[in-house]
Amino acid sequence: MPAYRSSPARLAVELNPVDDAGAPTKKRGLLLRSSQELEEYKAIFQYEKLTSLLKSLDAVNPQAKKVKAGEEVIEL
Repeated sequence: MPAYRSSPARLAVELNPVDDAGAPTKKRGLLLRSSQELEEYKAIFQYEKLTSLLKSLDAVNPQAKKVKAGEEVIEL
């Protein structure tokens, strides 16, 4: 990552899910700058109420439609 204000340039790992073709599914992934950050995220993901909260969101939010290549609809 480039230097920013008082932070020096450094390396980071970006975690980003991919689709069946291997293309990233998000514009930006989760950036991890240290093993300590990884451990902090692991602890968050192990929080038992997170799973039930996300399942509730799945029930409320509409399903995302998957568009196949070449089947994109453009309205003018």
